[in-house]
Amino acid sequence: MTMNSKPKEEFIVFRIGQQEFCLEITSTREIRGWTPSTVLPNSPDYLLGVINLRGTILPIVDLSCRLGLPSNEPSERHVIIVVQLNEKSFGLLVDSVSDILEVDEESLRPVPEFETDVSADFFSRVIVLDNRIICEVKLAQLVPSDEMLAA
Repeated sequence: MTMNSKPKEEFIVFRIGQQEFCLEITSTREIRGWTPSTVLPNSPDYLLGVINLRGTILPIVDLSCRLGLPSNEPSERHVIIVVQLNEKSFGLLVDSVSDILEVDEESLRPVPEFETDVSADFFSRVIVLDNRIICEVKLAQLVPSDEMLAA
């Protein structure tokens, strides 16, 4: 490795409303158009339901609802990002996918701390690029635990 080639990380950037968020690209399995889901009774409000993806039952999380942002009724313009966390796959409903970024470590910053630090629950880092600030979403915080699903 030469002095010029510092390690870079790749992220998939997506939009919810006017805001940009990202995920490490290594956790992304595919990007697909919106498919209506089957609602599961007594599930959290951010869990839209499940879809059948080539024989796998995939839970779909409404990311805008999960992050406390205004939520729209899903439509054909929405996108599902299929992600994998450990052995579990699930879908994230977002408005659109906008970019794939290769980011060096100078552009990665910690999430600012607040008195009521809800932001640290959902975000692991922030990417600062020119006039853009993009929050990296923590996948582990987005889905209900097995215990919640079993309740």
